[in-house]
Amino acid sequence: MSAPEDFKQLNDQLDTMKAEVDKHDPEFLAAWSQLSKVSKKPGVLSVKDKELVCVALSIAARCSYCIASHVSKAITNGATREEILEVSYVAVSMGGGPSFAYMTEVIQACDEFGAK
Repeated sequence: MSAPEDFKQLNDQLDTMKAEVDKHDPEFLAAWSQLSKVSKKPGVLSVKDKELVCVALSIAARCSYCIASHVSKAITNGATREEILEVSYVAVSMGGGPSFAYMTEVIQACDEFGAK
């Protein structure tokens, strides 16, 4: 799969999918949303740190939608481009060449979402 052209569009597609799931099974979406919310609440790790972990896991999972979502959320929660790239290197150390290739998407998402 080639890199998406528009990571904001991927986030919009995720929102559309969630709305469709909510129509068919609101209980399922509520349960998933609650899990996501609880797992990312501030604790020993900040929300920013948890989103950076999600960026690394997104690379390892080779998930463009996940990269779009979590790079955006990491930036919103104060992550810098340098921090996002550093966690990307950790993902590559675990995932090898395929993970390295997905760094192209991370860099593109950083550019699109305005990482400083």
